[in-house]
Amino acid sequence: MLGAAALPFAAPAIAAAAKADDWERIAREYDVTHEVIQLEHGNWGMMARPVAEAYRAHVARVNRDTSYYARRTMVADLEAVRARLAQWMGVSFEEIALTRNATEAMKALILQYNGLKPGDAVLYADLDYYSMQACMDSLAHTRGVRIIKIALPEPATRQSLINAYADAFAANPTVRMALLTHISHRTGLVLPVADIAMLARARGIDVIVDAAHSVGQLDFKLPDIRSDFIGMNVHKWLGAPLGVGAIYVRRDRQGSIDIDPAENVLPPSDIASRVHVGTPDFAAHLTVPDALAFQDAIGAPRRAARLRALRDRWVHAVSDLPNIQILAPDGLHGAITSFRIRGRTSKEENVALAKTLLDKYRIFTVYRDDLASGCCVRVTPALASRMSDLDALAAAIRSIATS
Repeated sequence: MLGAAALPFAAPAIAAAAKADDWERIAREYDVTHEVIQLEHGNWGMMARPVAEAYRAHVARVNRDTSYYARRTMVADLEAVRARLAQWMGVSFEEIALTRNATEAMKALILQYNGLKPGDAVLYADLDYYSMQACMDSLAHTRGVRIIKIALPEPATRQSLINAYADAFAANPTVRMALLTHISHRTGLVLPVADIAMLARARGIDVIVDAAHSVGQLDFKLPDIRSDFIGMNVHKWLGAPLGVGAIYVRRDRQGSIDIDPAENVLPPSDIASRVHVGTPDFAAHLTVPDALAFQDAIGAPRRAARLRALRDRWVHAVSDLPNIQILAPDGLHGAITSFRIRGRTSKEENVALAKTLLDKYRIFTVYRDDLASGCCVRVTPALASRMSDLDALAAAIRSIATS
């Protein structure tokens, strides 16, 4: 049976805490390191305690029964996981499949997209993920297409972002496919992907959306962002174990993504045939319903609001400092937001800034590079974070900025 025994007992308490905005109670469900103030939750998501307990139970089952379980009933259990995830995402079972991470899903979508011919162009932006940029660049050699890279405006507004893509599409009428990142891993900027996707569609351009950070960080269902092709993580903001992502292709567009060359078993009508994952961490995949149950006890609107509030706590506390530059403006953010000391855009300066936060203030963040405007430091709170953590960060930034 899917799910851990602990969850039915934990979920009512978590739901009650969320309803009462008792975020301290929810934060206590996470075993956070006490060595530092951990504000780098963007790498992957911490499992809440009941989800970790469920994962251990699934590991024990898979390890104990091995192929006796795998060859008899595990496939049905995994299909149930897939159905549960599809329902949670607001799509049909036939439109979604489990992967090991968002990169695996996005790689399949970009490299196996078959709607390109020599002479076409593809487009991406400076804030897109490294690996996805590399996949897009590779299409010049494999498909004979032209690569167009744009720099997104900074500071950004919703309209300036829409205009940036509209102008790029108009200036490059041969663009047939574009990569959009819903939430940038570099700055936390939230792209108005639905608006851009509709602009693209009017020009006959398909968009492939990287939702690695947005699923679970924002409150939406997959159809809301108007893309036929989406890659995402389940082990970031939904708190499943490491090694779980998903791929989405709208049912009537599955023919636009070639079958994985290694796949010779699944029928072409099954989206899972587009990404051959080999042997995944079965226990991690089986834990997805447990992670979703924990998140459902909190509720998507409350979770998204809490994550925005954590971000706003430190950003608004330093917004009066003229030499601090915030890279994800109000209204275009979730939990993640990056900053820099104005004018200090080199990698070395931002590595040093992150190091100062760690060494002097015991606050763990991470630098991000390859923005057109230069490097920055990324701050990523999560449900395990307390407002006091963000107050400590704001005090540290204020001390650094005024020293």
